[in-house]
This record gives sequence, structure tokens and C-alpha cells, in this order.
Amino acid sequence: MGEPLVVIGNGMAAARLVEELAKRALGRYAVAVIGEEPRLAYNRVLLSALLAREVGFAEIELKPAQWWRDRGVTLRYGMRASAVDPVERELRLSSGTRLSFSKLVFATGSQPVKLDVAGMDLPGVFTFRDIDDVKAIAQTAGKRVVVIGGGLLGLEAAHGLAKAGARVTVLHLMDRLMERQLDAPAARMLKRAVEARGIAVRLNVEAARIMGDQRVEAVELRDGGAIAADAVVVAVGIRANAELARTAGLKVNRGIAVDDHLETSAEGIHAIGECAEHRGLCYGLVEPAYEQAQVLARRLAGESASYGGSVPAANLKVAGVHVFSTGDFLATTAGAEEIVLSDPGFGVYKKLVIANGRLIGAVLFGDIADGPWYLELIRSGSSIERLRDDLMFGRTLATRAAA
Repeated sequence: MGEPLVVIGNGMAAARLVEELAKRALGRYAVAVIGEEPRLAYNRVLLSALLAREVGFAEIELKPAQWWRDRGVTLRYGMRASAVDPVERELRLSSGTRLSFSKLVFATGSQPVKLDVAGMDLPGVFTFRDIDDVKAIAQTAGKRVVVIGGGLLGLEAAHGLAKAGARVTVLHLMDRLMERQLDAPAARMLKRAVEARGIAVRLNVEAARIMGDQRVEAVELRDGGAIAADAVVVAVGIRANAELARTAGLKVNRGIAVDDHLETSAEGIHAIGECAEHRGLCYGLVEPAYEQAQVLARRLAGESASYGGSVPAANLKVAGVHVFSTGDFLATTAGAEEIVLSDPGFGVYKKLVIANGRLIGAVLFGDIADGPWYLELIRSGSSIERLRDDLMFGRTLATRAAA
């Protein structure tokens, strides 16, 4: 019997951790995975496609039940972890069951931020975070839906709803869509692309309250006026699921604080994914979670490995349009230079940011084929001087010209 290892959370980070650990140390641990949702781990990135009925649940499931069994994993889904005792090395479930552990991993993900406005509890107000949300939102097809939030989640929800037949209006507090991933020109192109799909977009607006007697009827705006709605989807951000760690006495800031070994303030207890905070950062993207899972799997297997942080990269298909951004794409670094190629007619925009002879940021809209290569250049920190003249035209041309 292996050393007892408990993973709290049955999402994408947990699935990748088990996969990486099985490659390196199969049988070394007796792994138990605890999931609150009553189903196998699935790909949250595809929730919009599920809402749009482009895929079914079977297609977004990460691993079949047999895969987990073959790796000796005990899956307990549909169960909530209610308390962790770091001293007694014990986890208590909501059912009353107690599990002893030698090592424990928090992979509890995040939860949607709720708006602090009146009417949030009215029937017909939803968040967009899991399969149950998708099932509830799907009932609004053919109706008037207001999506509050023009970031990635909001636009994904809007796209899925529009494809399913809803009449959608997106409200966004900021002056451009997806301001965390796109600069102003790329965001303008995205707005046009979203509107071309029949989705109305209103920027620089704030919801004052959600109106209705028995259920949602409209969204009232701070600057006056209201937008009629049969349903409202709130997608204004996420917050780390860290309450269980906090009540266990672990150090928690915005997320569960971890060091370069992905260990919390308690020895042998780790955190990865959206619930973890490393060097002051909580990453809300899948790729850093996968990188953390690999590093932690290596450490649990007895290898020497440490996590120095991730260069976040958003490689996304938003409302049917491919976008990519990474690094300092807003050129805030001293001495940064921008190289821009823009062809709105073809729906293509590229911006590369260079400083001290190195690529430090990129935004791509429409044609993102070279995104992974640009990310590789940023992560390596290698000089791009020999490639500079042709860098904008992609890997094939630039490397051939520099040869």
C-alpha cells in the first residue's frame, strides 16, 4: 500500500497532477481525489461550446472512469471536503468520513465573483463556471439575456448563448473588451467581430441593480436607463477557493500561499492551480496550473524541481475568433519598442514588444499560428536581433532569413 496522498478538487489541475504522477511514481502513493461536483473531471475551457451545443459532455470529460481506476486512484466525487487538520494529518468530508493523509494537495480552483448589487438572488440570475451553470443558462435560449462582464468568461458565455439562439447584450465596465489580454486596437477588432455575430456590446457601463418582482425583468444602469432581460449572466471575475485552507490555519492572501516547491505554510501540504498564490500572483489560466502540476508531480516522485512562476499566455478562441497574448503586451517596460502589423480588412492584427534585444510581449488577433513560438522566445529570454527584421512574419520566414 502506498503513502496516502489526498487531492482536494477534481478539476483540470488535479487530473493533470495525477497523470504526471502516474508517469513518474505509479504505486508510490495511494491517491484519493475528492471532488465536490457529482461527476468526473472535465474541461472547463469548453463550457461555451457545451452551451452552444457544439459538443456534448462526453467530449469535454478529461478522463474516463477506467483511466482513474487503472492508476489506482480512489475517486470520491459529489463529496465536499469540510475540514483539514494539518497537525493530525486528517481530512474530514461533509459525509462525516475521515481520511488520513501523509501528503495533501489543494486543487480547489476558484469561484465566480458575485456583484454587490440588489437583485443578484432573483431567479434568472446565473454565473458561468460549471456544468450546472451551463444547464441552467441553456434554458434561456431564444430569450433576452444580459451578460455582465466583457472579459473572457463573459464573452464565452455570450457566444454560447447567441449560438443557442438567445438575444444577447454584453455590458462591460471598462473601455474595451478583454482588457487583461488585449490592447486597444485588438479589442476594437474583437468588438466588431462580436457584434457581427449579433451580440450587442456596451462599454463603460455599470450595472446598478437587477430589477424584477418574481424573477429578472431588466438590468438598471448607474448612468440611468435599463435593459430588458429574461435572464442575466454575471461573469465579472473569479476568486480563489481558499476558505478551507484558511480555516485550517494555512497562510492565505488572495489565494493559498505557496513557495517555489508549491508547498503551503504547512509541511507536506501543497496547492496548485487557480486556488494557489505564488510570489503574490494567482493565475486564472489553465497553462500555469499544468506547469505547477508537473513540478509538484516531479517533487512528489522524489525528483529535484522548483517552480519559478509562469509567463501567462492567453491562447483563446473568443466568440469564434482566435486571439493570443503574452508577456508585457502593453509595453510598460522602460525602453520598450512596438512593432505592429494591422490589416482590419482581413481581420488580422499583430503587435510584438521588444526591449533590450529581446521579445517581451505579443498580441495576435485572427492569425495566431506563431503564438507558441513567440511565447517560447519570451520564456527563453534569447536575443532576437538576428531575427528582428522578419520577426513579425513568423517562425518560418524569420528563422530562414536568419540562417
